[in-house]
Amino acid sequence: MTSRERVRLVLQHKEPDRIPISDAPWGSTVQRWRTEGLPEDKGPGEYFGYEFGGVGFDGSMRLPGETIEETERYKIYTTGDGAIRKSFKDHESTPELIGFTINTRQKWEENKERLRWDRSRVDWENGLKSCREQREKGFFVSISGVIGYDRVQAILGSPNLLMAMVDDPVWVKDMFDTVAALFVAALEEMTAGGFQFDGVFLYDDMGYRNATLFSPAAFRALSMPGHKRCYEAAHAHGLPTLLHSCGNVKAHIPALMAAGLDCLQPLEVKAGMDLIELKKAYGDRLAFMGGIDVRAMANPDPSAIEREISTKIPFAKKGGGYIYHSDHSVPDNVSFQQYCRVMDLVKEYGSYQ
Repeated sequence: MTSRERVRLVLQHKEPDRIPISDAPWGSTVQRWRTEGLPEDKGPGEYFGYEFGGVGFDGSMRLPGETIEETERYKIYTTGDGAIRKSFKDHESTPELIGFTINTRQKWEENKERLRWDRSRVDWENGLKSCREQREKGFFVSISGVIGYDRVQAILGSPNLLMAMVDDPVWVKDMFDTVAALFVAALEEMTAGGFQFDGVFLYDDMGYRNATLFSPAAFRALSMPGHKRCYEAAHAHGLPTLLHSCGNVKAHIPALMAAGLDCLQPLEVKAGMDLIELKKAYGDRLAFMGGIDVRAMANPDPSAIEREISTKIPFAKKGGGYIYHSDHSVPDNVSFQQYCRVMDLVKEYGSYQ
């Protein structure tokens, strides 16, 4: 059975030979693993048998980027969306957001056209080649993109965006609708231009440690129409939809399902996303990907990760609808030997045989 066939069956809530496998180790984690046994000529995806592939496009505003300051420790630079970021070189971290060029409605209106579709957003030659090669390997290949709150906060900044959701919701909905329209245009044009996709993998972080960043009512009024437009476009091509949304997003799940979402990822345990609870509540209608606590992976007591996997995976895999992934990404406090143990347990408890 190919990875493509396996993932498709699971997303249809059917049971294949075993659960599909994917994950996202940090760059520093891979560097550590190289010193502990991971072959130099193989990435973790190839070595451990991850089953997803993907192709994207340039969804930025394509503003000119520049380096503002660079030292041995950090680099301050502008992004294609006009955001000013600070990235550290001596440790793995999310870049620090310092400022934003587009921070008012007027500046948005002046630059909105930068988010219109045109063919130069795609590297057609290399993209088509990569898509073809991934499919030849049997991977489940998705078109990926960022939409909604997550996409707009990269342009405007979270404080500005959250305030605007209260003070100027018409403006916010326009921004959400604009980025959704760009994604739909990319899907349509890339499909027409020869790309063959198996699914749509979208990103929209909408939660933090304790709850959603904004209310379910705000999601339904402002962001849900864009999500729905993307999901409907995917389904029109026969493609299932997967959404990465960090933090605690339980309150948004009913609306996401109503919009047409097929699978939710990554289910951060430390934010209160409980795989078993979610499977009980929504597992007949929504598939799940993730939910395996990386803190248990790093625990020096090997029984911790076995309890985590042996408790969750046998329940989550019933009737299909579950794909293995960590509950976000694998940090560099997880050794290569510990992660090999994780993979062994996933294959043991994830088998349907």
